Formats: sequence, C-alpha cells, structure tokens
Amino acid sequence: MAAHLKKRVYEEFSRTVQIPHEEAPAKKLRLSKPSKSAALHIDLCKATNPTDALQYLLQFARKPVEVESVEGVIRILLEHYYKETDNSVRLKIASLLGLLSKTQGFSPDCIVDDAINTLNNEKSHQVLAQLLDTLLVIGTQLPESPAVRQRLIEMACKHLSDTYFGVRNKCLKLLGCLGMVDTPLTKDNEGVGTSLGGVRDVQSIISDYFGDQDPRVRTAALKAMLQLHERGMKIHEIIYDQACRLLTDDYEQVRSAAVQIVWVLSQLYPESIVPIPSSNEEIRLVDDAFGKISHMVSDGSWMVRVQAAKTLGSMLQVSPHFLEQTLDKKLMSDLRRKRTAHERAKELFTSGEFSSGRKWADDAPKEKLDRNTVYLIASGACGAFVHGLEDEMFEVRIAAVEALSQLARSSTSFAEKCLDFLVDMFNDEIEEVRLQSIHVLREISTHITLREDQLDTVLAVLEDSSRDIREALHELICYTNVSTKECIQLALLELLKNLNKYPTDRNSVWKCLKFLGSRHPTLVLPLVPELLSTHPYFDTPEPDMDDPAYIAVLVLVFNAAKSCPTMPALFSDHTFRHYVYLRDSLSHLVPPLRLPGLVDSRCSLGSVESAQLFLQQSLNRVSTIQNLEAPGAQDLLNFTIRDLRRLGELQTELAGAAEFCATYLRCQLLLMKALQEKLWNMAVPLCLKQNVTATAAAQQILEETYKLEFLYSGLESRQVATIHHVRLQAKALQLVLTARTRQGLDPLISSCEKFLQDIELFQRLFLAELPHLQDSFVDKLLELMPRLSSCKPVEMVKILQTTLRQSGLLQLRLPEQIHRATATIIEPTGESDNPLRFTTGLVVALDIDAMLEHVQDPQNTVKVQVLYPDGQSHVIHPKPGDFRKPGPDRHRLITQVYLSHTAWTEPSQIEVRLLLAYSSSSASLSSPSPASKLGWSDSIDSLSPPEAAVEGTIPFSKPVKVYIMPKPARR
Repeated sequence: MAAHLKKRVYEEFSRTVQIPHEEAPAKKLRLSKPSKSAALHIDLCKATNPTDALQYLLQFARKPVEVESVEGVIRILLEHYYKETDNSVRLKIASLLGLLSKTQGFSPDCIVDDAINTLNNEKSHQVLAQLLDTLLVIGTQLPESPAVRQRLIEMACKHLSDTYFGVRNKCLKLLGCLGMVDTPLTKDNEGVGTSLGGVRDVQSIISDYFGDQDPRVRTAALKAMLQLHERGMKIHEIIYDQACRLLTDDYEQVRSAAVQIVWVLSQLYPESIVPIPSSNEEIRLVDDAFGKISHMVSDGSWMVRVQAAKTLGSMLQVSPHFLEQTLDKKLMSDLRRKRTAHERAKELFTSGEFSSGRKWADDAPKEKLDRNTVYLIASGACGAFVHGLEDEMFEVRIAAVEALSQLARSSTSFAEKCLDFLVDMFNDEIEEVRLQSIHVLREISTHITLREDQLDTVLAVLEDSSRDIREALHELICYTNVSTKECIQLALLELLKNLNKYPTDRNSVWKCLKFLGSRHPTLVLPLVPELLSTHPYFDTPEPDMDDPAYIAVLVLVFNAAKSCPTMPALFSDHTFRHYVYLRDSLSHLVPPLRLPGLVDSRCSLGSVESAQLFLQQSLNRVSTIQNLEAPGAQDLLNFTIRDLRRLGELQTELAGAAEFCATYLRCQLLLMKALQEKLWNMAVPLCLKQNVTATAAAQQILEETYKLEFLYSGLESRQVATIHHVRLQAKALQLVLTARTRQGLDPLISSCEKFLQDIELFQRLFLAELPHLQDSFVDKLLELMPRLSSCKPVEMVKILQTTLRQSGLLQLRLPEQIHRATATIIEPTGESDNPLRFTTGLVVALDIDAMLEHVQDPQNTVKVQVLYPDGQSHVIHPKPGDFRKPGPDRHRLITQVYLSHTAWTEPSQIEVRLLLAYSSSSASLSSPSPASKLGWSDSIDSLSPPEAAVEGTIPFSKPVKVYIMPKPARR
C-alpha cells in the first residue's frame, strides 16, 4: 500500500504540462539614409565666408536628391537664404530652388508662399530675376492650380516697373508662359484692382513694353506675345500696327521677333482690311504683311534676312500680283494706286486747256511718277527674291531658294516665272546652294517645261566634281519636261559626256535616260535612226554590247518605244537581240515591249493578287501537316519552301513576304528533323552523329529566328511572338541535348534557370498574344510552370522533351506589308582584272557605293566586312555622314574602306560585303530604359546593369570580289 501511494505521489509531481509557445514578434529593421537636409545644414554652418558657402552649394547641386528629401532641403535653403547677406550666394540658392521644384514626384505648391515672400523682400536686381525664374518653374509645375497662377501673375505685374532689364524680361516671360488663356480677355472690364485688370488683359500689358527703352525688353515682350500664341491665345489684331513699327527697330533681335509676330497676325487675320498710310486705299492684311516682310529681305542683318526669307515661303494666301512683284525690282503698274475716270476728268477740267509750255513738266509721261503717288507695296519690297538670291550670305540664298520652292508648289504661274531665277542659281559658288536649287527645281518640275537655253544651263552642272550634285541633277532630268527634240539630243549628248568622264555614274545615267525616254516618246521617235545608226539600204556594224554609252542609248529608245508602237519598225535585227539580252540583265531599266516574234516570259506572269492568293494557299496547305506522317510532312515542307522562294524571285512585290514564310518553314523543318523518333529512343553513345546534327539544327534555328526578327520590317506583334516562340523551342532543344551529352549537374542547373527566365520574359512581353497561342509549346509550358519551377533539372528535361515532341506547327499569319532589308553593292563591280597595288604597311582606299532598301536606322546597324584570302576579317563601321536618303525606305551608302596587308607573291581576291548588326536585349524589350525617366537630381550610378544582350551580324548583300596586290616595300 505504501509503495502504491509513493508511486502515485511521484506521478502527481512528475506530471508535464505543455504551455503553447507564443513566438515573439520579429524585430523589424528600418534602413535609413543620411538626411540630405541635415548634411546640407551642417555644410552651410561650417562656411565661414560667402566663397565657402557657394562652394558647398555647387557641390550639393551635383548630388542626387530623393523626392522625400526635397521639401526638407528647400526649407534649409530658405532658412539660410534669409540669413545670407551676399548676393551671389542668394542667387545660387534661388537657382537651386527652381531646380529642386522640377524634381519628378514633388509638388512645389508648399513653397509658393515662401518664394513670394523672398521676392517681396529682395533688393538685388539679379536675385530678383532669378527668383522670378524660380516662380516660373513653380507655375509650370502646377498647371491645375489657377489660384497660384493668379498670384504669380500679380507678382510679375508688380515688378514690371523695375529699373533692371533682367527683371522686366523675366516678368514678361512669366506673363507669356502663365497668362490666363482660358479667361475672357476684355480690356474694358472695370471694378477690379489694377493688377487684376491687367491679368484679364495680359496682351495689353505685354504690348505696352513694345516701346521699352531697352531692346532686350522689347525682344522679350515680342517673344512673350509669341508664347501666348503658341499656348492657344488668339492675339489681338490691334497689335499689328505696333509690330509693323518694330520692323524698323535699331536692333536685329527686335526686328527678327517682329517679323514672326507680323507673320502670325497675317495667318490669323488674312482677310482683314488695313489702310495704307497717308491715303484712302485699303488692302488685305496678308498682302500688307507680305510686302513688309519682303522689305526685310534687304535688312542690314543677315540673320533677319534669313528669317524674312523663310517666313515668305509660308505665306501661301498672298495675292498673285504681290507674289509676282517679288521677282521684279521695278514696281508693277498693278501695285500703284489707279485714279478713277471721274478723277481724271476733273483734273482735265481744272487744267482748262492743253499744255501751253508755261508750266514745267505738266505734260510729262505717266511712267514718271512724283512722290505723292501712292504705292500699295513698299518700293524696298520690290524684287525681294531677287535680292535674296543675290545676297552675299549663302544662308540667305538658301532660305530664298527654299521659300521659292514652297510658293511655287502652290502656284503654277509663279513656278513658271521663277524658273529662270532658279536655273541661274545652278551656277552659285557654294555647293550647298547649287544642290538645294536642284532639289527645288525637282519639286516643281511638274509645273514647268524647260526651254533649250535653260536646259543648256542645267546640263552644264554635269561637269561638277561633286557626286551629290551630279546625281541630284540626274534625278531632276528624270522628271523634267522638255519642249523640242533638240533638247532630247542635247540632254543625251551631255549625259554621255558625263558617263565618259565619270564612269561610276553609270547606273544613275541609265536611270535618268529611262525616265527621259518614257516621258518624251514623240520627241525620241524622229531621232531613232540617228541614235541607232541605222540606214534604209545598207547594213551597219553591230555595236558593242559592253559599251555603257550604247546601253544608255538603248535604254532611252526602248523606254520611248513602250508608248510609241511605230518605233520598233525602225529597229534593225541586232537591236531586237540586244533588247532580249537587256530585258534579262537590266530588267529594272528596260520595259516589256510587244515585239514581233518575241515573247517576254516576264509579261506572262500573273498579277500580284493571284501571287498573294498562292502564298496564302501555301500557308493554309502547311497547316494540315499535323495529319501527315513524318516523311510526308517533311516533303510537304520542302516543296512549299521551294515554291515560296521561286515566287519571291518572280514577284518582286511579294519577295519579302515569300522569303519570310520560307525561312519560317525552314525553321519548322529543321525542328521536325531534330525531333525524329529514332534519335530519342536510342542511348546517347549509339546516336552521337544524330545528336551532333540535332545540335547544329538548334543553333541554325536560333540564327534564322534572329534573321526573321531583324532582317524584316513591317512585322506586327503577332509575328514577333511567333518568332520568339520558335526561338524558345530551339533553346529547349538545346537544353535537352545538353542534358543528354554533358556530364555534371552545375551547368545543367544554370541552363534550366536561364530557360525559366526566358519563359517568364516571353510571358511578360507577349501577354496580349497568348490567347492566339492556344495548344502551342509555350501554352503547355505556362500550364506546367509551377511544376517546372519546383522540380529537379533531370525531371524538367524530361518534361521539355515530351512537350517538344507533342507540340505542333504554329500557324503563321502574314502582315499586310512586310519587306526584307536588302543591299546592292554598286561599286566596286568586281569585274576588273587589274589589281589594286599598294605598298605593304601602307593603306589603299577602296570606294564603296551601295543602295540599301528597307533598312531601319542604317547609321547604327550597317557595317562593311572585308574578308582576306588568309581568313582575316575586318569589320568597318561607316560614318553617319556617309549615308544619304534618296527616297522613302531607301538609303545610299557612299564611303571608303582602307585596306592593308602584308606582302603577297601574287594578286588575290578579297571579298567585300555589307552586314546588318543587331542587338537583342531582354531589358530593352521589356520596358523603356529607366534612365529616360530620371529627374534633374537623379543619378544613373545606382541603376542595376542591364542583362547581357545577344549581339550579332547578318550578311544582307552579295559579296563582291576585288583584286588587290600588296607589294613589298623598296629599300
């Protein structure tokens, strides 16, 4: 019994009671950055003199400031501003206040009162001007606060009477940028204070300073008025007279701004009637403004003359007789005031008799006018364009030529009258002026027909040493109309001289003659026997087809024959043979002709619509590939790729789309071959050869996808998503092959992590396109994404292998317009057998002339590659100035490549080709660069580095072979 009790006692005292453990809340650490305001306060307190304080402020301006610290920093600056007595330190503080107010995410409404208070207490004029600039920044940052704007405008009006010109300038600028555009502007409103009345009529306040004693203030007033116009406020017509008076100001900045104001008013009130001073005559405001601005073309300052000439070109509403007066230095009778019949009869009646000879010059001819005659246009404005085209400054001449171009395009009669003046500019001493004149004449060529003397002057420019001038002139002749057959003969003769003197102009001259013949078939017809050297009775020798001059003549004749059915009767037998040859070799220059006994295979092609239908049917046929066995599917893909490439050769309009589809199907074919059944059912040691083939196929698919993405333009988001889908399949194939062949777990783990990042990037980039990718490889991977993220690498590889083999062909949808980037190297031709000889260790310049089509941003993407026989390769990046843009989606590359090599025993060939560089960065695709969103005080040092971009080059031109011979140096 005692033992039992003892046991029971021990049980009672040894009972264990578990108390639920409450976890103590984890302590949270808050990382705080050192306060910018505190650091600034300490620095400023350490300053013992104004120089030290200014130095601290300059150092602070270079450091970034976070948005949450801006208000505290401004408070510290204001505190030291009130204590500071040195003007230069206060000026820098005022400047920093404006810069800090621009910080993105900071609202400066909390410092408006302090800024206005400092303005009221400031005595220094320079600091006042800087504070007003700060107020302008604050007002610009608060566009939705009319009360703040009202206060700022009141402060500007209050300080407009300051004696310092800088303060008045800043006040006027503030009125121009913050003036109440939405408030009805009526000058007669009363009952409110003076300053508020000024706010209601900002224009009247600004116009009061058109007559300020300081020219800088007058200029600021005019620019403030222009700022009001740019913000949508309609300028009052009463300002026109004041602006016209400022056209005669002593300072060129005032006159230049006045020209702009006069032009703005002429566009706002073109049909308003204004009186002519000292007469009862009235004319339209746009005509009066045109006459006054024409007068400014003879201004003493060349900058004002340039401004006036440019402005004249945009005044398209001016009357024709005012327009034509700018081409004649003598005043036309249309612009003189004409007396009515009653006035003439009254004068005759008051005279009483015919001239008796007692009164001097009472019977003088009417052309000799006295000073009381009223002109509708200022005499200084007569011949404004003549003065502009003869100006000593080439900038004025260029501006006058451009203005003539704009006005001539809108008026056929004016284009005909200014033709002689533009042709005369072809002889200008400055190349830029000559080139601009040629371009202008090209733009108005549809309105004009050149006479023989004018054409002679134009063709004289073909002897110019500048390639740009000659090619621009060829382009002009392409679209010029001539009047007689002698003009055709003269143009052909001069172009053949040009071809003989500059053989590199061959393609440009041929193109010029193509258009010349097609535009003037009736003028070419009587010249055919002479041009082809035919005779009605005797056989003439057959010309050499290697002669570029003879090809030029044939191009002219064949293009004229297209619109002249009687011309082929004048051809000899060898001319028909030459037509067949040129039709095949230069099909872009020789048109199809209906000649007896000849059938042009190119003419029998179907239309573009039928070719496009065939292209779509081919893609639809490929979509049924899922129902075929592997051999049949591969054969169908092979035949479709062959058909598409042939279609691209026959129909140049669809070459880009056909080649794009063929390349895409080629990727699918390579993927299908790599996923064959026997490769994956055998052990790795038994299929090493097939494994190497599959690895090469995956790499080739990646290269082809970069071609699809960067070599073609006009792609939509759907096509880009399809390309990235194929690229993801190739990367998955590479991962699976890596797991089958390599040993080691670490490389496999990193490859799997990289692949998961690629999937997430695809989902982020093409989220909108995922509904169109149903049952695709990516769609299945996204469904399995939770499993892929948590499984082991070996299991992930098995999932990828199964998903790859089960995924089918993704249907490709063609965009409306798709073009392939192409490049054609014109020079060098690669036909010369004479090697370029140069001394070893030195360089020789090789001229490169190439035409680029549908290339995006060629200045940054196009490179020249030179491949030497020993395998060395040099890649040259042309200068931006080497690129020209002759037309939309077309660029011309004219550059020089410097070659150098060690000594060779005999000449050998090098290959020259053009490369298209590309860079594919996941960071650039996902979002805009964060650096583009930085404020003034943000720094790019704290940004994380972008992900590594995939960079490479794509050859997009046929290689040209050039013979070179490096010679050993003589000793």
